[in-house]
Amino acid sequence: MILRSVLLALLMAVLSGARAQSTYSIALLKYNGGGDWYANPTSLPNLVRFCNANLGTRMNPDVPTVEVGSSDLFNHPLVHMTGHGNVVFSPAEAENLRNYLIGGGFLHISDNYGMDPFIRPMMKRVFPELEFVALPFAHPIYHQRYDFAAGLPKVHEHDDKPPVGLGLIWDGRLVCFYDLECDLGDGWEDPDVHGDSEAMRTKALQMGANIVQYVFAGAQ
Repeated sequence: MILRSVLLALLMAVLSGARAQSTYSIALLKYNGGGDWYANPTSLPNLVRFCNANLGTRMNPDVPTVEVGSSDLFNHPLVHMTGHGNVVFSPAEAENLRNYLIGGGFLHISDNYGMDPFIRPMMKRVFPELEFVALPFAHPIYHQRYDFAAGLPKVHEHDDKPPVGLGLIWDGRLVCFYDLECDLGDGWEDPDVHGDSEAMRTKALQMGANIVQYVFAGAQ
């Protein structure tokens, strides 16, 4: 309990300091199970540069990697998770992620196609008492610097289903945002990686910037 209290206090200090100094940190979440947590290597650096240019943030484009069970998780107010396949959280990792999210952290999950059947049971380990809920289009995450009146943009087709933004809400606070059938992370990649149009890449980056602003401005 003492260690948990120390870690939660550290996270809150990081959050307070980041907002006061306008210097923020996004990290990439590394997980076990064989899934490609490292997919989309250019996405987060591009998102950081976009936010720095358009939101006035001062984030370092050299995005760090943090493991689910590491205490380093608490140094980053926002962590991003992606991949195509298997995800495994050990009980200790699930508890660490839960403490991080309850303590003020935020997790953005972007299904890169094929991740959905694996991430749902793992997040159930983190929050057995919660269910993912579809966020209404009126939710503030869609109406930060950029307005998305119809919710998430559709970056890649996948199963030809509409994109949906799902959330885990703890004690009235959105702690996890999960984009499904959308592929935001792909949309943030360099133009030559997927051949997406500039208009589509811009929409994806704008929605990513909304997530960043929502988290760092304390809009939740």
